[in-house]
Amino acid sequence: MSTPAEQFLRHAAKVVAERGEQYGNAADSMANIAIRWSATLGREITPTQVVLCLLDLKLARLAHDPSHEDSAVDVCGYAALLRELSQSSNKEGH
Repeated sequence: MSTPAEQFLRHAAKVVAERGEQYGNAADSMANIAIRWSATLGREITPTQVVLCLLDLKLARLAHDPSHEDSAVDVCGYAALLRELSQSSNKEGH
């Protein structure tokens, strides 16, 4: 029998997979967002910074309503993506 936390993480993993099917590779999406935000802000934004900002957005929403499940799921997904991006950056020598 699994704990509620384990069940929640499995749900979050399922949502991450579904969003990958809907929107494509998350790392590519973050890179594309970084390009757009860089143009908008007039300074270079990295994909990692995009993920950190999106995490901050979700955490701010959770501060308003800690029970909002979608935001909690997104925090898990962005945290996993942050880990994925940092591992691929390390492999590339960045």
